[in-house]
Amino acid sequence: MKLPKDNLEIYDNPQELAWAAASRFASLAEQSIAERGTFSVALSGGSTPKAMFSRLAQSPFAASLPWSEIQFFWGDERCVAPDHPDSNFRMTMETLLSKVAVSPEKIFRIPAEDDDHHRAAERYATTLRQTFNSEAPQFDLVFLGMGADGHTASLFPGTKALQATDQIVVANFVEKLNSWRITLTAKTINDARNVLFLVAGEDKAATLRDVLEGQYQPEIYPSQLIQPADGSLLWMLDEAATGLLSGDNAG
Repeated sequence: MKLPKDNLEIYDNPQELAWAAASRFASLAEQSIAERGTFSVALSGGSTPKAMFSRLAQSPFAASLPWSEIQFFWGDERCVAPDHPDSNFRMTMETLLSKVAVSPEKIFRIPAEDDDHHRAAERYATTLRQTFNSEAPQFDLVFLGMGADGHTASLFPGTKALQATDQIVVANFVEKLNSWRITLTAKTINDARNVLFLVAGEDKAATLRDVLEGQYQPEIYPSQLIQPADGSLLWMLDEAATGLLSGDNAG
């Protein structure tokens, strides 16, 4: 799997990466709203997106973005209550959504506290079908991170969700974590108009090299499944994460 250099942007540090990601969010939001009247985005958990959310909650973005026209969704969620410290929803509310003028009816969280995890996944799939009025929802933007093991969203190595080719959302048991997650499928992510990976840190360098430059092994590196058919794919990286990339891709 070899990405064209145009699909990579490299920044000096996580702070610059967070600013650039916030700027990309803003430009895509304005473009989408101008073209279609709305902007639908699926958000990610993790420290790098959290830094971007914090930037968006500050000037100039907080006052200038058309927040009332943005629809917020999540790419995955831990099976916990929305007020749990591990909740992606809670993190996003605390760092961004409680600080800007977002309409509550534009916030679509995953009902991951449901003890029936498969029912929770189907409930969210139904929400997406109804909101997008489509059997194949198309997000304007999906934000993704990548774990040091190569997972993205809650598509973990060797898990059943990697084979979900005709579902929108699935419940996925992650054996190494001994826990359930609710996640968008790779198909749903790949249907998006824009997909944006945010990856920072030296601990991701070896995996990033294998994902971007190694053999196609999605059972081992699920991030390799993300290859939008018609949309745009961009990897936004900091220098530390790119330390093992070849000269063609390194900063």
